[in-house]
Amino acid sequence: MSLSQGRPYLAIPGPSVMPDAVLRAMHRASPNIYEGDLIDLTAGLIPDLRRVARTKGHVAIYIANGHGAWEAALANVIAPGERVLVAATGRFGHGWGDIATGLGAEVEILDFGKQSPLDPGRVEDALRADKAHKIKAVLVTHVDTSTSILNDVAAVRAALDAARHPALLMADCIASLACDRFEMDAWGVDVMVAASQKGLMTPPGLSFVFFGDKAAELRAGMERVSRYWDWRPRAQPEMFYQYFGGTAPTHHLFGLRAALDMIHEEGIEAVWARHDLLAQAIWAACEAWGQDGPLQLNVDTPAYRSRAVTSLRIGAPHGSALRKWVQDKAGVTLGIGLGMAEPGDPAWHGFFRMGHMGHVNAHMVLGMLGAVDAGLSALEIPHGSGALEAATRVIARA
Repeated sequence: MSLSQGRPYLAIPGPSVMPDAVLRAMHRASPNIYEGDLIDLTAGLIPDLRRVARTKGHVAIYIANGHGAWEAALANVIAPGERVLVAATGRFGHGWGDIATGLGAEVEILDFGKQSPLDPGRVEDALRADKAHKIKAVLVTHVDTSTSILNDVAAVRAALDAARHPALLMADCIASLACDRFEMDAWGVDVMVAASQKGLMTPPGLSFVFFGDKAAELRAGMERVSRYWDWRPRAQPEMFYQYFGGTAPTHHLFGLRAALDMIHEEGIEAVWARHDLLAQAIWAACEAWGQDGPLQLNVDTPAYRSRAVTSLRIGAPHGSALRKWVQDKAGVTLGIGLGMAEPGDPAWHGFFRMGHMGHVNAHMVLGMLGAVDAGLSALEIPHGSGALEAATRVIARA
């Protein structure tokens, strides 16, 4: 018998749960794209996006997913043959490096594995070794969605400053924006990329590149940038269509407006605090399960864990079996163990992820944990007791 009837819960690390307010805002006829409400709405999105990113810098909007944001950011500041340094802590760090390779850049990767955050000391050493300053940018994934590792972006800025290196600091906040604390200006980030489908609670299809004056100056010196990826007309449009390089993504913009209104009504500090407490509840449950069974949090140290996604190890075939049971029997979809083992390797079935980003609250998280607890019992996967009680104690602190 299945108990999955009713509203399903997509507990994956993006696309995230879309609020009813966002869905209602998008459920409308197509608007005039030449004048009227849409033009005024778009102009108002820019300062509110800046507020979420904690920056006074520039914003460019693209009709693209996170991979598009990666390419847009690089295309404006990195020419073929120039070098970038990538601090990789999972699949998505390597993915951004691969985009740089495709653009003709020379890519140097510092691989910190799949369970540890980047070491700013190693980054500083690599920068000091670059006496000729051939490295033009350091690419950091604030949260790698595959491993759930949270990296210290401010420490990388400190490493750049200590090495007296002029490279840009570029941060991928696709998984973390409006979930984990991020301070673009205070942390000295030159370029940041994000997307709509995670903490911003809007369907996939919009991506964003935030950039400061230093990056803008480098763009001005580029010999060429493709017309579509060029951020200058998008950040400083003379005509409305230039925001998007063509026709506006009309309904996404209405949805994004509603999502930003929700974020600002709650307050970004409160948004971060909510994500933090709910993540702690999830970790407490996972630690209880792991006391008498194979389940392990991928990241040992809480300070290095994302508040948006939790990557877990449970051993094959338990990961895939648990995901299937929870989805088929309880209507909760958990994330696959993306990038934790190679495709075709049976070990791939030993990982899964919990997404807890954006429009989530206590009863949603407790419901997800209850479904997992039931699944562990139904599948006779060894696990410790008291997980739900542990999570409840954390939430009771709110």
